[in-house]
Amino acid sequence: MDSTGSPTEREPSARPPKRRVIIGLLGSTLDSGVSEDRWSRWRPTVSIGQHEELLVDRLEILHEQRHTRIARLVADDLHTVSPETEVRLHATETADPWDFEEVFATLLDFCSSYPFDLDEEEYLVHITTGTHVAQICLFLLAESRHLPARLLQTSPPARRGKGSKDIIGTYHVIDLDLSRYDRLAMRFAEEQREGLDFLKAGIATRNETFNRRMEELERVAIASTAPILLAGPTGAGKTQLARRIYDLKKQRGEVVGPFVELNCATLRGDAAMSALFGHRRGAFTGAIADRPGLLRAADGGILFLDEIGELGLDEQAMLLRAIEERRFLPVGSDKEEHSEFQLIAGSNRDLRKRVREGGFREDLLARIDLWTFELPGLADRREDIEPNLDFELEMRTRRTGRKVTMNREARDRFLRFAMAGTSSWPGNFRDLNAAIVRMSTLATGGRIRKEEVDEELSRLERQWGPAGERGADAVTEILGPSAAAKLDRFDRIQLEDVLGVCRMSRSLSEAGRILFAESQSRRSSRNDSDRLRKYLSRFGIDGGAVVGRSGSY
Repeated sequence: MDSTGSPTEREPSARPPKRRVIIGLLGSTLDSGVSEDRWSRWRPTVSIGQHEELLVDRLEILHEQRHTRIARLVADDLHTVSPETEVRLHATETADPWDFEEVFATLLDFCSSYPFDLDEEEYLVHITTGTHVAQICLFLLAESRHLPARLLQTSPPARRGKGSKDIIGTYHVIDLDLSRYDRLAMRFAEEQREGLDFLKAGIATRNETFNRRMEELERVAIASTAPILLAGPTGAGKTQLARRIYDLKKQRGEVVGPFVELNCATLRGDAAMSALFGHRRGAFTGAIADRPGLLRAADGGILFLDEIGELGLDEQAMLLRAIEERRFLPVGSDKEEHSEFQLIAGSNRDLRKRVREGGFREDLLARIDLWTFELPGLADRREDIEPNLDFELEMRTRRTGRKVTMNREARDRFLRFAMAGTSSWPGNFRDLNAAIVRMSTLATGGRIRKEEVDEELSRLERQWGPAGERGADAVTEILGPSAAAKLDRFDRIQLEDVLGVCRMSRSLSEAGRILFAESQSRRSSRNDSDRLRKYLSRFGIDGGAVVGRSGSY
């Protein structure tokens, strides 16, 4: 009742703390001892009961049958130092305590039959005692949650002078949720950033969709040995990416074998079978010696099959079995070969369409389609052209041994053309690489000038065909088909180029600086963003709505 005599609302009573239960193995050597001298040295299991701040309600000790006497003495000593702790002994029997399979099975049986009560009790597993095999097994059981416990690690005193009575040592409780440890989380994040940067060859790509795909691929490459399918147009970088996946896995110790590569479009019939699976001498005309085949060569490593959609149906059937069973028959042999390889497949064709047409096995597609990563073409990643331009210039410098650069005028001219919506880049990064090679070869002293750029752009326009034939998707998307059709061809091509620059720029000011670079030096006032905004408004386009919109149309 309160001070007025009125009844008060009864407050709920606090929930009592959970009972603490520790599960551990008897240390047949460290915990042993029958004389009074045992109290003068550190014993890991007994020390659990000697820490005043580590309150233990129950201690479960697993021991081998032949160590029952030691276990009972340890239980008695624990009762002496911690009378409130209940000690239970569990006798187990393993023929070989160093046999991993037998020890794991024994401990798994214990966990499976133990009456865990997570609502009322919390569990710790003591990993200091027992053989190394047993400690590893306990760790794995805790990690898999068969043993729903945190880890308890006890350690002897760091320093003990003569006559010291410090025999308790220290203890640490470890949670296997590593995300709770800031320093570890930071290291993992840094390691992931390094792996991602490695997959992207150090290129600071700006396309958000591409970057998200590379982040996922980095995690898959490290964690999985399942097949990976890299899809995308020719020249999108599938082969280079497959090599970087291999190098990343090699760096992390995930593979020990080689990187083996084959373009399936180059092979047919017996040649395809022989290249993939090998053959025995005399298997067919021209087979004058045994050949191991690429699957055998890729044992322990990665097999990259580019344009896998070009494989014949017979080869597909044998490849499926090799992926699933790691076994295959060389041509002309009745003895199976074995190979542990990871498959990375590349394709510029729609494999689902190939399945509907009868040209690709549905079961093989289902097997290699677990992890599929679509690589967009260069025209769909226009904001990545500039960092890739810098990358290609640097690579050219390394290959030729002389510095290759572009002056400002040449760079701006090339980027305006490259990022325009009318530039189709049908060969994707191969076209970009070829353009850099040609310009740098013709450049005097390795410095690419506007003259080399103009010549190269004329070459690309002739190679790709008229701009009208390459399409003007941005204009149609922004204005709609009806309004776009009413534009003069001159206005449409110019507007397409402007929108192409806007979509890769972070602001109207940045887009204006690129578009009006030639006339900037001749003007005292340089309000490029206002000039651009007025130009776009002629077509009813809000400039703020189109900048930084790469990939959205």
